[in-house]
Amino acid sequence: MTSLPIQAQHYIGGEWLGEPSVPRDDPANTTDVVAVSPAGDEADIDAAIDAAETAQIEWANLPAPARGEVLRLAANHIAADRYSIAEDMTREEGKLLGEALGEVQRTIDVLNFFAGEGQRSRGDLLAGSNSDTELRVTRHPVGVAGLITPWNFPMAIPAWKAAPALVAGNTVVLKPAALTPMSANHLARAFAAAGAAPGVFNVVHGDGPSPGHALAADARVGAVSFTGSTEVGWKVHETVSGRRGRVQLEMGGKNATVVRPTADLDDAARAIAQSSFGLTGQACTATSRVICPANMMGDLLDLLVDHARAISPGPGLDPTSSMGPVVSPAQARRVRGAISAAVADGAEVACGGSEDDGTCFVSPTVLTGVNPSSTAAQVEIFGPVVALLRADQLGEAIELADNVRYGLVASIFTRQIDEALEFSRRVQTGVIKVNRPTTGLDLNVPFGGVKDSSSATYREQGTTATDFFTWTKTTYLGW
Repeated sequence: MTSLPIQAQHYIGGEWLGEPSVPRDDPANTTDVVAVSPAGDEADIDAAIDAAETAQIEWANLPAPARGEVLRLAANHIAADRYSIAEDMTREEGKLLGEALGEVQRTIDVLNFFAGEGQRSRGDLLAGSNSDTELRVTRHPVGVAGLITPWNFPMAIPAWKAAPALVAGNTVVLKPAALTPMSANHLARAFAAAGAAPGVFNVVHGDGPSPGHALAADARVGAVSFTGSTEVGWKVHETVSGRRGRVQLEMGGKNATVVRPTADLDDAARAIAQSSFGLTGQACTATSRVICPANMMGDLLDLLVDHARAISPGPGLDPTSSMGPVVSPAQARRVRGAISAAVADGAEVACGGSEDDGTCFVSPTVLTGVNPSSTAAQVEIFGPVVALLRADQLGEAIELADNVRYGLVASIFTRQIDEALEFSRRVQTGVIKVNRPTTGLDLNVPFGGVKDSSSATYREQGTTATDFFTWTKTTYLGW
């Protein structure tokens, strides 16, 4: 379906601004321009920070429950328009409509969760060392929060960063990915409709590094939260820490699923297929390595290949499709290039492959014979590609799982509780799954990684997500 492209603008100080000039193609049909957004620059970021700074004190002076009520109303506005929001998300990002609806629901859930946190603003009251003294520990907003977010979860990730920032009394400047402007604007409309004052929530679009760098470099921004590639993330970290600012990074992963002899192979294969090929493999928590004993590899491979071949890639709005395209032609070239490089390094393609048909559709691909030190086993591909690796003993499997620069998620399939506990204790990742896919997260617990997956300072999501966006004050109250 071809229609007139949506004109996406910046949202700064309660006004829609900027001349749309950057086209966004539908990855399922790259001849169809679905949106056009402005080419934001340092001046736009400066204006957004000005607006956020101006609005922040009044916003922070609202009682926390009142700020939470704005989040709750925003969730209601999104819920009322969920189908059109999901359709726009599918058209700009490519994911299946069902996956987009799931992301919209996660956005609603996140906003409602942190709306409730407004009723539970945390602090501590402790006894002093003297009988006539009490100690009060209170939390206070950092001021303006800068958010830099990726295209793969274009509404949920901005929401799970913005919601704790806002309920804690901060104002927000969001720099979303250039590939997904519509989803960010839907979030801005929801906050506006919910009664957030001008400047409380701002969006600046833009392609390339300039706007994001300007946001990270500005000393008026009290905290910068980034999700994206590891390479860009550490540059953001250098910029923010160079001005002694507070920075939070969530980055890439090369996540492993370990399958042990007592595992239910059908369950394991189903979960691996779900976490490797669901969302077209474009999730930082996707499984990209499977580690199992040699005597199980043949059976597991057969099951995985069956799952992969049952998938029908196609447009996300087509109900017969079971996997959407990757997000862009450039990303399709990167994924196909990674498959070709794996073959050049000695891997074999059990199904799928790197044939270039000029589209953004990449077949689900299973690689065998992969050298653990090769690029295919070490570097995040961010597409529907999974590599099988051999490790007969649990200790070998743990060493192999950890033998990458990343440390985001790892999963083990086993019916032995001692194996599950040893795996959980020893593997160096921020999230461990037992008999579950690496993808899929609960929003009421912390999320984040270690090593090159995260700055590992503050966690996102859960009740402690507001810690990053606040500082503590201790008051000695004597009488």
